[in-house]
Amino acid sequence: SSTIMSSQKPYPSGIKPESGPQAGGTALTITGTNLATGSKKDVRVSVGSQPCNVTEFGDEIVCITGPNSKVETVDITMDYGGTAISVPANFSYSENPTVTKFLPVNSFSSGGRNITVTGTGFGLIQSFSLVVHAERPEAGKMSLKRFDGKLVTRLNETTVVFSSPPILEDPENYNITTIILMDHYHLAVKNESHSFAYVADPTFENFTDGIKKQVNKLINAKGSNLNKAMTIDEAQAFVGDEPCNIKTLTETDLYCEPPEVQPQPKKRQKRDTINNLPEFIVKFGLREWILGRVEYDTRVSDIPLNLILPLVLIPMIAIIVISIICYRRKSQQAEREYEKIKSQLEGLEESVRDRCKKEFTDLMIEMEDQTNDISEAGIPVLDYKTYTDRVFFLPSKDGEKDVMITGKLDIPEARRQTVEQSLNQFSNLLNSKSFLINFIHTLENQREFSARAKVYFASLLTVALHGKLEYYTDIMRTLFLELMEQYVVAKNPKLMLRRSETVVERMLSNWMSICLYQYLKDNAGEPLYKLFKAIKHQVEKGPVDAVLKKAKYTLNDTGLLGDDVEYTQLTVNVYVQDGGTDSIPVKVLNCDTISQVKEKIIDQVYRNLPCSQWPKAESVVLEWRPGSTAQILSDLDLTSQRDGRWKRINTLMHYNVRDGATLILSKMGISQQPEDNQQDVPGERHALLEDENKVWHLVRPVDEIDEGKSKRGSVKEKERTKAITEIYLTRLLSVKGTLQQFVDNFFHSVLNSNHVVPPAVKYFFDFLDEQAEKHDIKDEDTIHIWKTNSLPLRFWVNILKNPHFIFDVHVHEVVDASLSVIAQTFMDACTRTEHKLSRDSPSNKLLYAKEISNYKKMVEDYYKGIRQMVPVSDQDMNTHLAEISRAHTDSLNTLVALHQLYQYTNKYYDEIINALEEDPAAQKMQLAFRLQQIAAALENKVTDL
Repeated sequence: SSTIMSSQKPYPSGIKPESGPQAGGTALTITGTNLATGSKKDVRVSVGSQPCNVTEFGDEIVCITGPNSKVETVDITMDYGGTAISVPANFSYSENPTVTKFLPVNSFSSGGRNITVTGTGFGLIQSFSLVVHAERPEAGKMSLKRFDGKLVTRLNETTVVFSSPPILEDPENYNITTIILMDHYHLAVKNESHSFAYVADPTFENFTDGIKKQVNKLINAKGSNLNKAMTIDEAQAFVGDEPCNIKTLTETDLYCEPPEVQPQPKKRQKRDTINNLPEFIVKFGLREWILGRVEYDTRVSDIPLNLILPLVLIPMIAIIVISIICYRRKSQQAEREYEKIKSQLEGLEESVRDRCKKEFTDLMIEMEDQTNDISEAGIPVLDYKTYTDRVFFLPSKDGEKDVMITGKLDIPEARRQTVEQSLNQFSNLLNSKSFLINFIHTLENQREFSARAKVYFASLLTVALHGKLEYYTDIMRTLFLELMEQYVVAKNPKLMLRRSETVVERMLSNWMSICLYQYLKDNAGEPLYKLFKAIKHQVEKGPVDAVLKKAKYTLNDTGLLGDDVEYTQLTVNVYVQDGGTDSIPVKVLNCDTISQVKEKIIDQVYRNLPCSQWPKAESVVLEWRPGSTAQILSDLDLTSQRDGRWKRINTLMHYNVRDGATLILSKMGISQQPEDNQQDVPGERHALLEDENKVWHLVRPVDEIDEGKSKRGSVKEKERTKAITEIYLTRLLSVKGTLQQFVDNFFHSVLNSNHVVPPAVKYFFDFLDEQAEKHDIKDEDTIHIWKTNSLPLRFWVNILKNPHFIFDVHVHEVVDASLSVIAQTFMDACTRTEHKLSRDSPSNKLLYAKEISNYKKMVEDYYKGIRQMVPVSDQDMNTHLAEISRAHTDSLNTLVALHQLYQYTNKYYDEIINALEEDPAAQKMQLAFRLQQIAAALENKVTDL
């Protein structure tokens, strides 16, 4: 051996490949000169500390790497009969490949379905194979059978495609384990984790008498379980050797469009073919079904014109014949199109009917779950100040930043005392009825004093006078009498209170909101909150498109998700950072975006805290730990699916998060806060914004290119699409049936005079009755309209549409859409006009058509019941109002309201002074002089501000 070594010393020069997985199994080829020195048994190869098993010996040495405990780069040494030689190259052990997704997730037992496997690190692997193990549960290892699937193609470093191997005919009786072999690395994914599964093959019915008569329409093949593990794009059908274009595939039906002309039979079957007819063949994966033969009707095309017509008549008759042929062809084409659409709709209608039945059953089962959740967490009614802030000022143009909500006035300390004293003097001036009535009239006479300004002014006045609600009510009453006089004189009394176009109408809205707060808190709040929670639960139980703001379960037809989105409910175990060691189970959907998942987790984790104290979804990080590794989940990242200009928002399905997965919720650190430095680079910022406008979630919006194509489509195609979309409207009935109990409970709670009736409602309704009698208005419709416009439409509809005005909750747009339908139903119930319906009526009116007559009767009985109650005296009402003032005035931003009111005085100063000087009562009280004094004291302050 030493003699050989001296004469033929081996010189290794390089290796390939230079890296492989930790699990080993890489076929490492060592190149060089004189490597065939000695024999195979004399050579030992070591990769780092691990032996490399030599499999080929010659001019190149090939060995199989062993496993390594960590990711590292190691040296390679060769041993020839005891002589160690270093290879001048290093080998890198890299992280083992990972698999993140299987698509599709099942196969028929006959196999042959292309399975796309997505993951990382596939570039390290030299050989792939898919192995399926089937084991009978009762027989154990003795019954274990192995089936090998072949690699179809390696697309890139992250994607490979396998063909599912054929296995046993009854896969449901076996425990199926799917294993991907990647060199020495075996990755097993079991059925229980909702991964790859096998289902029994479908069955097809043979054609009656073995022949299908083909008369210008689609071929229909019937069977069972046809779409259980097959899609319309994968399935194949043939008439003879030519393809039959599959149009519809449901659980029981396959419809395909055959070739225009009858194909020839396959060569191999010509001898035994009846009348030379082609066979109809369906192919799913590796399996074929021959269902019979297809016979075309060829009566039209076989007319022997040249034998019938005499030569002298050919020129004349040819024109007639051509016209007839063209007409026939068009007729056949129209008939074929009609039969095609009819067949597709029949298939779709049957599958939709079954699905709707299942959905309705599922929804009804969960009806009782709502009450338990609410009784545990309690009803989060807002405190009085927050409630009034939201009702009065949240709809203003500044919203949450309105100075009345923030309460921040930029008054320097040196001037604070002077300003506050002057504003208190202004408050005393407002408490002069003569001044206030003149003030309001003057403002309303100004053309630029808009409807929005009137609403805001009335709300400021409500806060400023909250300490004397008896006085506020007196002012409101006086203004009302004036307003009523105007409408009676104009002979349009029904139009009064129809809108909030005057200060007094908005004052009434605010007065009702103040007087009904305690009633909301003690009585009506619970059924309203339960209704809100029930709608929220039903909406979130199904898919919600985060971009289109449409949901599978809704009451609003415009917010209905018109596509059938596949999804699975998952229960994830959530650990909250610094929140204890116990996990919290949270129900989510695998089609939820990461932000939707965060919101559902926050909703569950912090359910015992007020919503205003919850962290926002964008301020927390969600981390998934599938094993020892960790991955941060986000709506958009480098892994997001792209298609041209479109980018799809990531979901749990995108990350392959499974049922029972572990997620960690943590607050976002400063280093994780998104930088906004793009503002300095307009081009980049514009590109980002453009990219954001091209995202989609569940249903991709019609792109400009697609829109152009659709405009060129046939009218029939558009009508067919509309018809298919409207099939999904049955979901509205399902949701309505589920929520009916909660809707009824709310209506009963606010429209029942036998329950508690707030004194303000009785007091004001009696006031309206008195005024109707005074003005000799005997038309019950007019009085009904006044009452409806003063309470149900002015207050209850507003609260129904905006539950966040009274509760500490966040209202999503999809929930708001359903609440709007119930609010519209409430409005319809309060009108006396007949509820006429037609086929063109909006879906929301058709939805509650059966209940609306009952609701109308409830409103009528409620108004009658209130009329029969014991009257509320002025003294009792004033006592009630004084209690409200005493309990809540200190919490309101009264000083800020006075300051904002003074801005109107300053803006229309000359007009107000003139009005006060012309009014005898104001002259007697020197109101103009008092206002001038206040203005002089505040003038510098106003200019500073």
